[in-house]
Amino acid sequence: MMQHRTCPLAMTLTFALLLGGCSLGPDYKSPALEVPAAYKEMPAQAQTPLAWPSEEWWRGFASPDLNGLVAETLRGNFDIKAAVARVQQADAQVRISGSPLLPAVDATGKDSWARSFQRAGGRSGYVEARSVSLAPSISYELDFWGRLRATQESAEASALFSRYDQQTVVLTAVTSVASTWFQALALQDRIDIARRNLADAEQVLGAITARQQVGTANLLDVSQQAALVAGLRAQIPGLQSQLAQQMNGLGILTGRPPEAITLRPGTLNTLALPEVAAGLPSDLLARRPDIAAAEAALVAANANIKVARADFFPQVTLTGSAGWLSLGLNSLFGPGSFFASAAASATQTIFDNGLKQGQFELAKGHYDELLAAYRKAVVQGFTDVDNAVAAYRLATEQEALERVAVATAQQAADIARAQLLAGTIDIVTALQAQTTLFTDLDTLAQVRLSRFQALLSLYKALGGGWSRSDVVPPASTIYHGVI
Repeated sequence: MMQHRTCPLAMTLTFALLLGGCSLGPDYKSPALEVPAAYKEMPAQAQTPLAWPSEEWWRGFASPDLNGLVAETLRGNFDIKAAVARVQQADAQVRISGSPLLPAVDATGKDSWARSFQRAGGRSGYVEARSVSLAPSISYELDFWGRLRATQESAEASALFSRYDQQTVVLTAVTSVASTWFQALALQDRIDIARRNLADAEQVLGAITARQQVGTANLLDVSQQAALVAGLRAQIPGLQSQLAQQMNGLGILTGRPPEAITLRPGTLNTLALPEVAAGLPSDLLARRPDIAAAEAALVAANANIKVARADFFPQVTLTGSAGWLSLGLNSLFGPGSFFASAAASATQTIFDNGLKQGQFELAKGHYDELLAAYRKAVVQGFTDVDNAVAAYRLATEQEALERVAVATAQQAADIARAQLLAGTIDIVTALQAQTTLFTDLDTLAQVRLSRFQALLSLYKALGGGWSRSDVVPPASTIYHGVI
């Protein structure tokens, strides 16, 4: 009669795959959030996302130089490269954390030979002994309480966090390079304005000097106008210094030395201001990578609570081995050389002086901390949008009003100059008109920069066209294993 025997290795693997996988919880649930129905600073009719930022939102400013700088930033920015490396590390950690979910299989081969001198029964001589073995072995920790699965869940959530964080770094780098470029353009505008104002003041000084030479103006008039000219001339080096610093700052953002930046600033006046709408606050939760990252960290912390809770329970490990053992290589796979063994072990902590309880409370405390951070990130997102919307709206209004002020001041300065040259007003009145015009022109350049900066802040507050659905989650290690 033939008897059927079950291989211990097969039994071990079967139990391993059937008995593992229980989870003690808690399962993650999205926290309750206070989401407003509409933004405070947005009119009700503008609460629809008709102009949500595109993925390449910076192209809306119609600046080829900015497009090139952004492209260089995406390729060479050091912070972006470091964030990509962190994603690679997180993906590797997913594989590491998921590896215990499948049995570990090893194989050991051994060939030993020994020779010894022996004397027995009046006989002596050398005795040789040789053994050959080949033994695969398998070990597996039964995941009764879901500790191993929760460890992998934590690693996968951390990998998602690294992806969201990478997108936050990208958004920050792109908006920073755009902000730096706009500041450089605004400074170039202010330098041009200062030079034009200086030329106008020098022209008036020449006219007053000519009048003083023929006796129709006095030395005080000349000195007062000369003081204005000297003050305007002194402003230019300071603006040039700021411009040089902004241009050098483009180097660190693009990952190149400042000497490699060869762009020449132009003007803000030729750039477009693309339209963008904030949409609804509820849409923002899936549009900001920093909010997504904060929730991913929360998911990882929740999984770590599962790990800490499962540590209170016994760890059960199955091991099995089988192989061939023979006194000679030629008979290794012969009859009688096969052997097999299987074993199960359980480990339970009896006393650890509060170690596991402390680890469990630590995990819960870390979760509560990240929960507060997540809710803060959400509220911060709404605040950023409201601040950016208000800043852009008010900067737009201020620019329109400042243009009116410049036009009025220009008219007053032209009249004052004509009357000064005609001798019908004194130099003090003309100086006041010139100073007002020069100040308003410089203020207009700064206000226009504020408008561009506010629009940049709005793009950043809205996530820069990013969407959570664009991110590919890390693959679980179990799908890369042997089954």
